Amino acid sequence: MKQYNRVMLGRGSIYADECKEGGFIGTNFLPDNDLSGHLPDGWKAFNKEYIPVYLQENPEKTKVAAGLSCGFLWTVCRGLEIGDIVLTPNGKGEYYIAEIVGNYYYVPGTNLPHRRRVQWYDKTIQRSEMSEGLQHSTGSIGTCCDITKYQQEIETFLIRTAPPTVYCNDEEVEDPTVFALEKHLEDFLVKNWKHTDIGKKYDIFEDNGEIVGEQYPSDTGPIDILAVSKDKKTLLVIELKRGRTSDVVVGQIHRYMGYVKEELAEPNQEVKGIIIGLEADTRLKRALSVCTNIEFYRYQIDFKLFKGV
Repeated sequence: MKQYNRVMLGRGSIYADECKEGGFIGTNFLPDNDLSGHLPDGWKAFNKEYIPVYLQENPEKTKVAAGLSCGFLWTVCRGLEIGDIVLTPNGKGEYYIAEIVGNYYYVPGTNLPHRRRVQWYDKTIQRSEMSEGLQHSTGSIGTCCDITKYQQEIETFLIRTAPPTVYCNDEEVEDPTVFALEKHLEDFLVKNWKHTDIGKKYDIFEDNGEIVGEQYPSDTGPIDILAVSKDKKTLLVIELKRGRTSDVVVGQIHRYMGYVKEELAEPNQEVKGIIIGLEADTRLKRALSVCTNIEFYRYQIDFKLFKGV
């Protein structure tokens, strides 16, 4: 199945034009390491080998940052398959589009030494013409993010037809009305984090001043929000219910917390979880009654109208 990804070509995608002229995409994590012959089929095996290398070369970094960087490195170098489509911002409110046509190769001493050969399209996608969901996904922090669920919309851009305005592809959604409401909740939480009760105790994980804890990748899917307590003793996994069944969301947060505990937490850190939703049904209450390290937060909508100009 063809995959669609948003790729940043350098910090802020500053090398987008260089890549388009040279017919490649690339990344600069672990720039002095030729990865030829060291790219296994799965990213977990790659991370196991290269996270220690990354931490040795960047001792000031955490395991969270190391896992993110190595995961992105593997995705660009090996995870993207020939025939996959990539979008990259060019700093002008547009996205360049390319198809992967070659395997990994290494060019030392360059801005982006880890490379893949691509065929660039002669057209661009205007960010202002994207649906709100695609805008949010392509604007997320990180070198690479999966936007395959927007395949239909992206393809309509490629054939120059107007895209539909609403997309919902989650088969686990129990209540589409709540899903439509909560798809904006994550963005709201991130933008207003410091004004929430959770934000008084935790910070969304950052690296080099950039938020990397939103949609943090794991081996069972992206974590909605990964935060760390202000004393650095607790990692917090936040999962938005998004209208899904309680069994699904509880199972998902357990898997995410297991991943964080095994792969990211330092020896002195504990892992906790929070589920955020419009309301908690009986199944959710029963499940959380035996989970002392997971809490439920209910959000409330306050809508007001004010007369005047």
